[in-house]
This record gives sequence, C-alpha cells and structure tokens, in this order.
Amino acid sequence: MTLSLDYATLSDVGRVRRNNEDSAYAGPHLLLLADGMGGAAAGEVASAAAVQVIRRLDTAEISGEDMIEALAGAVHRANERLSELVEEDPEREGMGSTVTALMFDGKQLGLAHLGDSRAYRMRDGVLYQLSHDHTFVQSLVDEGRISQEEAFTHPHRNLILRVLDGRPDSDPDLQILDVQAGDRLMLCSDGLPDYVSDEVISASMASGTPDSVVVELITHALEAGSNDNVTCVVADVVETEPASGVQPQLVGAAAELAQGSTGRGEPTVALRTGGSDGHGGGGHGVALDPEELRYAPRPPKRFLWLRRIAVLVIVLGLIGGGGWFAYNWTQKQYYVGTDGDYVAIFKGVEADLPGLNLSKVYERQSLQVDKLPTYSREQVEGNIQADNLAGARSIVAELQQTAAECAAKTKPTPTPTPKPSTPPVSKPPVSKPPVTTPVVHPSTTPPSPSSTATPGSPDDCDGVR
Repeated sequence: MTLSLDYATLSDVGRVRRNNEDSAYAGPHLLLLADGMGGAAAGEVASAAAVQVIRRLDTAEISGEDMIEALAGAVHRANERLSELVEEDPEREGMGSTVTALMFDGKQLGLAHLGDSRAYRMRDGVLYQLSHDHTFVQSLVDEGRISQEEAFTHPHRNLILRVLDGRPDSDPDLQILDVQAGDRLMLCSDGLPDYVSDEVISASMASGTPDSVVVELITHALEAGSNDNVTCVVADVVETEPASGVQPQLVGAAAELAQGSTGRGEPTVALRTGGSDGHGGGGHGVALDPEELRYAPRPPKRFLWLRRIAVLVIVLGLIGGGGWFAYNWTQKQYYVGTDGDYVAIFKGVEADLPGLNLSKVYERQSLQVDKLPTYSREQVEGNIQADNLAGARSIVAELQQTAAECAAKTKPTPTPTPKPSTPPVSKPPVSKPPVTTPVVHPSTTPPSPSSTATPGSPDDCDGVR
C-alpha cells in the first residue's frame, strides 16, 4: 500500500516579536518551512514569497530522483522572486529567508535545505537531524573548535552564512532520503532548537498526534524564553490512503498576507485539515482553498546580477567604441614638425599619453631645419597643423621656397678681377664753368628697399645657417 502523510502545522509570533516572519506549508506531498529575516527590510515578505513559489510542487506528479531537480528549480525560482521584490521596492534590500522542504512521493523523500531552519526524523524512538545548519557556530563545530553543548549557548549561534536572498549563489543542499511507515517528520524554525534541547524535542516527538506535538513543542519554546517566532510542521508516515477532502495547511506570514492581514500582534496562526477522520480536528484558524491562495506567477526576470553585467558590458563597449573612434580620428590628422635636423610631415596628433603614441613620421623631407629663417624654424619646431596631407605638403613647399629665397639673398657677391692700368695722356687744360654743390639734408634720404622687412617676420632671413 502506498504510504501517505498525516500532518499538522502551527506558528506562533512569540512573546517578544510583534510580527511573524515565519511561513510554513504542509500538504499531501510537501512539507515546507521558511524563516524570514531582515526586520524592517520585510522578512515576512521574503518567507511568504518563498513558500508561495515552492508550495506549487505539492500538486506536481514528480517522483524518484526527479524530486531533486524539481526542488532545486523551485528554490531558484523563489530566489528570483525575492530579487524581483527587491527591485520593486529598494527598501527591501537585505531581506532573506531560510528554506527547508521535504517532498514526498509515497516511497521516499527529497530534501532541499538552505539556512538554519531544521528537518528531523524520528524512527524507532531515535531522533535524527536530517538538515545541516548553515551557520557560523555549526562551522566551528564541524572544525572541532567547539562542542555541540558549547554551540547551544554560543553568543553568535544565530549568525547565518547561507540564505535565500535574491543573489545568484543561493544554492540549497539536496538529497534523497528513505522513508518507512512509522517515521515521524518535523520541520521547525530556529526559535525552537535555539531554546529547547534535543532531549526535550525527542521526548515531545515520541508520542501524541501531529496536532498535539506541534502545540507541545511551541509551548516548550515559549516557556524556555524564546524571543523569536516559533513554527513547527509535524507529519507521520502512515500506511493509509489520505482521507477525502484533505486540505493543505498554510501558517505564519504566508497565511496572513494571503488573507490580506498584517497579522501584527496575533499570538498564533494555524490552519488544520478539516474532517473527523484523524486528519482533521483540533483545528486552529480557517481552512483555505489552495486555489484561492495559489501564487500567481509572472514571467520570470533574469537575475539582477545578469542585468548588472549586461549594463557593465554596454558601458565598457561604449567606452571602447568611443576610444576606437577617437584613435581613428587622430590617425587622419597631419602636421609639419621636425625629425632630427630635417623637416618632416607627421601623421596623427601630438599627445603625451603614457604607453600610447598617437603620431609617427609620415614623410621625411630633404629640407634642413637650420636653412629656415628664425621665424619659420620656430613655427616648425612648435609643429604646424594642417587640414590634411595635401595641406601639410603645401606647408612644406612654402617652407622650401622660403629657404631657397633666403639662400639666394645670403649668397656672397663674387669680387671682380682688376684690369691693367693705362698711362695717362696729357691734355691741355680746359676751363669749366663753376659748379654749385647742392646741400642735401640727411632727413630727406629715402630708405633702401632692403630695410623694410621687420626682424623676425616671415620675410626676414635672419638666423639662416
């Protein structure tokens, strides 16, 4: 005969907290608990969202090893949902939730676990912890630095290392577990094991019905002074078919939000299956139609980190494209400068950038720099910008013409060869009329044409070597 589950779940806001950040679900094929965190950052929203996404596995016909894949996929979808909620309201940044789920196919269990909520199984009177805490204290126990007894009272026992928080590294522990008739399963938030010892939990689990066990466990936590929300899910593996009319149970923040209630100050919220056949009775709260509470999915968005990487790639692409465009522009520019002792045409722009040369010699001319007058030489040494290559060549041609003109002006005049002298011939004296010498004033003497050039002007050949 196929095995089935007889289950009960209960959640209490506790004696200190004003809101319940725990959420739990129990159904014929799925036991699920989520403990939200973040306080003002909406821990109750995180746990409720996780439960509403993952609880859809209860209606799926999945068995065997496929349960592992289904659980992993559901946890990742819940993680995406948390990422969406943070994007919708940035004030929720920092919220998160634990997830502990047991999927049941009638023959075995699939476990998915993330955080410090716990899953237990009692078999033949022995209590065994199925999940492994993702906490700082548990890592100290695993390393042998402290004992389990010391972990129970360690001041940092609530420091959690892995949690469902919308980030891409939220991967759960996954495993397949055997199950047999007579097993008793229990999920709980840390509000129970942080204050109640394993011995007390084991004693409470040893007898009674699932209804009475969840009440007793939560009572022990409150009497021990738990200042946290306390939530328990208990299920017995039985050799009977589920009774007709069995309904899932939804408690805690998930139930409160589903009913449009904040649940502030509510001491206990619980849902229990109806009927009087052993699967009902002892109910707290109201039975809800699962379809009315069914999470209405929206098209999943990509992970936030993927979008951030895409934006970064686009920005880098724009920067790289802009840089490439700027470099290509520089390689279409020309100027006339000096290459050693000679005039040269350069391609690019003169810029002093570390590790990057934006110009190079394009054409080296035969014109020597020292053949230019001072004015032209200083222009060339300071680089003369050109609109294009033709403009640069035109500038060089003008410089060559200037150098040639200066060379002609500074060319020395050859000395004439003296002619042989002829003896003078005696002539009779001739009387000449008297000549009147005009008086010439110095101020009326006109300047010579060669004195009109201003020193240092383009027409001045000063400085030519």
